[in-house]
Amino acid sequence: MSATTATPAQRAFLLAEAWCNRVFGEGVNPLYHLGTISYLLFWIVTISGIYLYAFFETSATHAYASVEAITHTQWFAGGLLRSAHRYASDALVVTMLLHLLRHFVFGRHRGYRWLSWITGLVLLGLTVVAGINGFMLPWDQLAQFVVTATTEMLNFFPAIGGALTRNFVANVAVTDRLFSLLAFIHIGVSLVILAFLWVHTQRTPAARTLPPRAVTLITLTLFLFLGLLRPVVSDAPANLSQMPAGVSLDWFYLAVMPLIHEGHVTLVWAGSAVAAVFLAVLPWLGRRSVARSFDVAVRPDDHIMSVRAGENLLDAGLREGLPMPYECRNGACGRCKCRIVEGQVLLKPSQPGALTESDALSGRVLLCCAEPLTDLLIEYVPDPDAHRMPTHRYAAVVTGMKTLTPDVMQLVLKVTEGGVPAYRAGQYINIILEDGAKRSFSFATAPEAAGDSGEFELHVRRIEGGRFTTFVFDGLKVGDRLEFEGPLGAFTLRDDSDKPIIFVAGSTGFAPVKSMLEHAFLKGLARQMLLYWGVRRPSDMYLLPQLEAWQQQHGNFRFIPIVSDPLPEDRWSGRTGLVHEAILDDFPDLSHHQVYACGSVGMVETATPAFLGRGISSDDCFSDAFHLSPHMPLASAGAQMVKLGGANA
Repeated sequence: MSATTATPAQRAFLLAEAWCNRVFGEGVNPLYHLGTISYLLFWIVTISGIYLYAFFETSATHAYASVEAITHTQWFAGGLLRSAHRYASDALVVTMLLHLLRHFVFGRHRGYRWLSWITGLVLLGLTVVAGINGFMLPWDQLAQFVVTATTEMLNFFPAIGGALTRNFVANVAVTDRLFSLLAFIHIGVSLVILAFLWVHTQRTPAARTLPPRAVTLITLTLFLFLGLLRPVVSDAPANLSQMPAGVSLDWFYLAVMPLIHEGHVTLVWAGSAVAAVFLAVLPWLGRRSVARSFDVAVRPDDHIMSVRAGENLLDAGLREGLPMPYECRNGACGRCKCRIVEGQVLLKPSQPGALTESDALSGRVLLCCAEPLTDLLIEYVPDPDAHRMPTHRYAAVVTGMKTLTPDVMQLVLKVTEGGVPAYRAGQYINIILEDGAKRSFSFATAPEAAGDSGEFELHVRRIEGGRFTTFVFDGLKVGDRLEFEGPLGAFTLRDDSDKPIIFVAGSTGFAPVKSMLEHAFLKGLARQMLLYWGVRRPSDMYLLPQLEAWQQQHGNFRFIPIVSDPLPEDRWSGRTGLVHEAILDDFPDLSHHQVYACGSVGMVETATPAFLGRGISSDDCFSDAFHLSPHMPLASAGAQMVKLGGANA
């Protein structure tokens, strides 16, 4: 693992968050909920605005009076809601700016996050436009000042010239149509904000749209207190026949208005344009070369997720629907712990107390602060209260059946419902029986070979008394419909090494190995590959001609068959014995190889310690991640779980 050194800006944020933790506690630290607080503020502004609009008169003669009536006659409702509307609008600008700033400081605006960054900028701009427009509606002297400054700013464009200003040279020039237009713009921009909020939120996996209940209650109480302590009131009514002597300027929205009033319109437009372009291109400024995505095998979910360059493990897991625990998503609460079993990660800055010393010594990291540098294997404790995304279900029709041996059936399925499954070589599916029971079988076809047709093969071995396997041999026929779920499993071919590969297959454990070999050939993998396939009798070695053809076609592949119990009538002249013993005879040193083993539990239980004893790293010794029901872990150190590639009854 490697850790990044916090920049001064990151340290400033972490110090501010630590201080807020001491004041508020981690659960209600506002700096951990800037996005959801912004959402809450938007709804406060929206709900209060709807109420205010219900009593607002969109006319030149009654706009000011209606706002005064709302403020003073209904102080217990309209007055408090007007104050909440104003203060929540101001706070919305603050939380949005802090939210954007934090994402920039911690580098969460680059790569695949560029759309979130751009939509965030658009949301900030639209919020400012809606706010400036909202100050025009009460038609007091502040509204007069804002309208005048805004028209002066728009008159900068030659196509407009002084046309807008002429509408505000005298009180009689202001008509009811103006207020209808202003109200329409205010509501319309707010609806556009809502649309962009939806787009912005969809880019964040498992995004929350409301802060914790305690934060919500504190926020509402704060606005109620501010409304009682310092209620928002109007200035004197607008009078276009004279300039206002002074106005109560809102610096959150109207900071540039004094510059416009002083005649610096060009400066304001130039500064705004430069700032907008600079912020928009930030995701691509000084951008490093984009690394490839990484495959992360996740225990105990028996799942492989693809993590994009620059994406942390928590975001990737939540995007895939895994029940990962989390709270702050900012490296402080310590809930999203996991253990890195294999591979390397880049650790982003976090609060010092989020991980204990024993956590660090045992290889634990925070999911929200860990980005893969290699393919990974991780372990975590699922959140029992989290909503788990259901495994995708498909329907398929049987398009082919071929008896490979008296006890092995090649079953070809073509997906008809649910789309084409995006699986990896070595993964498996669960066939779903009529009563909901499930039977597991490996893909025996490489994903590239299946292509867009959605057609793949399974190798089904007959199990004496097996419910589904008996049906396959005695009742299933071409054209029948089956349902399955998947893809599942973490036993897949890694491409983060150039070490020679030794495949170990026992019986129908050949099915996932066949898928991985096909994948390697179709991808042009140049690594040396050696397959040891162990069976009881020579007749159990189905698809032998295909293996011999591969051996002739690919100079980097060799195949060694091993028969454990040949009979005299088999006339077997090849190697005999246990498949793992043949590997040990051939390789006194395995430290420079990778081993992929799939077969019976007994084979893997015996083989794994023996391979480790020959110098192979546990990071280079892979076995399957599931077994016949019920799932049962291996007892040997460093071993994982294994399946029989289609032997589930």
